[in-house]
Amino acid sequence: MIVCPNCNHQNPDGAVQCEACYTPLPAMATCPSCGSKVQADASFCGQCGSSLRVAAPAAAPSAASSRDLDIPDLIALEPLVTPEPIPAMGEVNEAEPVPAASAPPAVPPPAPPPPPTVVPAPLNPPVSPPVTAPATNRTQLQVSSARLLHVQTDTTIELPANLTVVHIGKPNDRIPPDIDVSGFPDSEIVSRIHADIRVEGGIYYIEDVGSSNGTYINNAPLPMGNRHRLRAGDRIALGKGDRVTFLFQT
Repeated sequence: MIVCPNCNHQNPDGAVQCEACYTPLPAMATCPSCGSKVQADASFCGQCGSSLRVAAPAAAPSAASSRDLDIPDLIALEPLVTPEPIPAMGEVNEAEPVPAASAPPAVPPPAPPPPPTVVPAPLNPPVSPPVTAPATNRTQLQVSSARLLHVQTDTTIELPANLTVVHIGKPNDRIPPDIDVSGFPDSEIVSRIHADIRVEGGIYYIEDVGSSNGTYINNAPLPMGNRHRLRAGDRIALGKGDRVTFLFQT
């Protein structure tokens, strides 16, 4: 079943849009390492942690560069017209007369500028009123930000603004978490690689990447491989029992 990220409607496998709200459904793929169903745009497998990005094969060398090309020698061609010799600098061709240099026309010198006129300054110069710039309405660009509020300890965690994928979990050797929950109470129910929050076009999504105790959105389980569009006030529980809970805020 594929859960709609917009309305949480469960759709049959192979569906391309939600039957309830007609939202396009995320494409699914198979992990080449363990065969688990994962989201097609996921970077890592939530079950085994393997990377899903495959490097493009290097281009094969061209056949022309692998062998030497035999280029025949060029054949010298005789000129169609015999060029005339160019006289050296200082020599004069007797066939062409050299015109006499004409003297440039006389230009009269420019007239001197008139003396500047000195205007005496008034004893009491008028004071002009200060010019006030017209008031303009300036539009300030507001940058959206998001954060998680830990319900049990009333602690606020700001989501990194420079990341498009935020990993939630506990310290491990494969995918270090961007949000470490190991210091919160009852963190033993949270997997080391538990969930990811993705940012696409200013919209936040959350998906479970193969946790042991699952992820719950507003008390409803989030199937692994599906993602849910987060809205302000959504309740995110990592694991069962609502013991490690966050409120999504913008």
